[in-house]
Amino acid sequence: MDRTDGRRRWRRMGLAVALATVVAEALMLRRRGYGLAGDVVVRCRRGHLFTTLWVPGVSLTSLRLGWWRYQFCPVGRHWSVVTPARADDLTPDERATARTVHDLALP
Repeated sequence: MDRTDGRRRWRRMGLAVALATVVAEALMLRRRGYGLAGDVVVRCRRGHLFTTLWVPGVSLTSLRLGWWRYQFCPVGRHWSVVTPARADDLTPDERATARTVHDLALP
């Protein structure tokens, strides 16, 4: 086996791991009651609720840490780990309030 074959194998394995990670995140979003991408209500570690753009495998406004993301909380004006909030666990008022605060307005 030459070096080129070894590199190709590592690239394929890396691509397979990346794809598996994206699929796993998409399935977790689906299980929590969200679509595959779009505006999602998230909760920071201090309990603040807000809406952010959540796309599996892509981080536009955050630093990815597996299922969690580290990003700016516009409610408390601090940096925090955020996770998607389970829609069934939120009251209608909490959902409405979270939808009024978006972390970043993208065109």
